[in-house]
Order: sequence, then C-alpha cells, then structure tokens
Amino acid sequence: MTGGSRTGSASEALLAAILTELQDNKAEDIVQIDLRGKSAIGDYMVICSGRSTRQVTAIAEKVVDMLKSEHGVLSKIEGKETGDWVLIDTGDVIVHVFRPEVREFYQLEKMWLPAGAAQTS
Repeated sequence: MTGGSRTGSASEALLAAILTELQDNKAEDIVQIDLRGKSAIGDYMVICSGRSTRQVTAIAEKVVDMLKSEHGVLSKIEGKETGDWVLIDTGDVIVHVFRPEVREFYQLEKMWLPAGAAQTS
C-alpha cells in the first residue's frame, strides 16, 4: 500500500481525479462511498463496472497510469490477470472495477452503504 495519510483535501482531490478518469473511460454504475470514520482502510471506496474482462482491465490500467503520471501516486493492484475484478489501492482511495455479474455476486455496496444510500456519479 502506498500513499496513505494525505490531508483530507488531497484525499478528496485524488477521489475527484479517479472519478473523472473512470467517467472518461466509460466505467458504468460508479458509486463512491465515504469511509471516513467507518474504516481505517482508506478515506473513500469507489465501485464501478466494465462491460467485459478487457474493459475492466483497461479501466484499471488507465486509472493506475493516471495516478502515477499526474499525481505521483503508486498504487497496489490486484486481480488484473483475470479481469473479472480489479482492486486498486492508493492508500486513501480504494477502487474496485468489476464485471457486472461479479459485482452482483460480491455486493460490496450492501456491505458499506445503508439501504438506499448509494452515491452514484
């Protein structure tokens, strides 16, 4: 894990950059979850979908590349080999990119959000 312990505004700027990159790369059903005060794993979690294994992998690669080139943030990445889901850990923002069927199976939103509280972008 890299990054970690940025100030609140830096963490929010990183979140905004990630959300923009996801939108630019046609990620679907983007949900952001505020983890501040709920968990020590990070300040925010972002969950989104790609239509295929190829798109899931491409979205994840573009986010990681943008974080490194534009923000100097090295991210830990897992799951890219199969493309069913990819986890990107920046330290402050955790990003999950899923194929829709895999996202439905894991239902991370239900674990982290109260019923009906999804914040989509």
